[in-house]
Amino acid sequence: MNPRLQALQPYPFEKLRSLFAGVVPNPSLAPINLGIGEPRHPTPEVIKRALSENLAKLAAYPPTAGSDALRQAIAGWLARRYGLGPVDWRTEVLPVNGSREALFSFAQTVIDPGAGDAIVACPNPFYQIYEGAALLAGARPYYVNSLSGRGFAADYDSVPEDVWRRTRLLYVCSPGNPTGKVMGLEEWRAVLALADRHRFVVASDECYSEVYFGEAAPPLGALQAAAQLGRGFERLVMFSSLSKRSNVPGMRSGFVAGDATILKAFLLYRTYHGGAMNPAVQEASVAAWREEDHVRENRRKYAEKFARVTPLLQTALPVARPDAAFYLWAPTPVSDTDFARRLFQDQHVTVLPGSFLARESAGVNPGTNYIRMALVAEVDECVEAARRVVEFTRKL
Repeated sequence: MNPRLQALQPYPFEKLRSLFAGVVPNPSLAPINLGIGEPRHPTPEVIKRALSENLAKLAAYPPTAGSDALRQAIAGWLARRYGLGPVDWRTEVLPVNGSREALFSFAQTVIDPGAGDAIVACPNPFYQIYEGAALLAGARPYYVNSLSGRGFAADYDSVPEDVWRRTRLLYVCSPGNPTGKVMGLEEWRAVLALADRHRFVVASDECYSEVYFGEAAPPLGALQAAAQLGRGFERLVMFSSLSKRSNVPGMRSGFVAGDATILKAFLLYRTYHGGAMNPAVQEASVAAWREEDHVRENRRKYAEKFARVTPLLQTALPVARPDAAFYLWAPTPVSDTDFARRLFQDQHVTVLPGSFLARESAGVNPGTNYIRMALVAEVDECVEAARRVVEFTRKL
């Protein structure tokens, strides 16, 4: 067996099952799960129709690079969404089977397995795929704390110079999971300057980019920031997905865009890895990327949930609406694990302890005494969950 597998930590939801082992939740209350960030709004009809109408295409092997139509649709969406000039769909766009598998396998492409001292840096707290990707690529993860005192911005100034010298890949996440923090242009300027100085690759995870509040201020993207800073996409790629944007997590459809040289190498890796997207899913994805009405309706629903849930929770917890994404990152009056376990027992509500989403770095685990609540259910269920959280918290 690959010995690197032994370095992997249990996934947060495995830890949650262990935490809840032996707990009997209140049988008089229906369960409400705010623990997993799985969109639960209905899948738009335009996507389901395109999927069903193209099932005959399952009889052919799909190209790993994706169809011309899909890459063109993605390039068009990138240009519209981020105000970019023409994006070369042939060389700067690569469809993938959801951002998760691509974020993981990308490290296999850009990390030299013979380097020995390679570092993959990522925010802390973070999406655990970054850590697993680093470890299985033979690199060492380095966790950059994102603390409340900095508005949950990653503290890149705290990273020692010798760490940056050994860094080969930096994962960033904006809007952030779990904090919802959106990186501004000056943060991007600093990150890209570090990448230029130390010659590492920046992988920008933007799967929450379309869940935001107010149509006038969509989150800044990595490629958009590069364009505004007057530079190209050298050593920069972004990852996006239809899962959150279009409520199709089961379709496993996303893309990577950016540096053409890196994407050429990633395409070669994926050709051997078997990373081709289902052809019917490709057609449904074309329909999704070309249509925005369902995305605006999705945002409206999330905005309504936050407008109703946040003030209610604020009567018991010091929580604030995030910059974007569908998570509330709430501090707890007792340990996050104790809070989650007792809440599940008392109110049959599942939340995720923040410490499960972070690692100790510089003497602290920045997820300690926080919980992540995913407002993915319909409005009434989220409001009922918030009411129960308040009732429970007031008894502590």
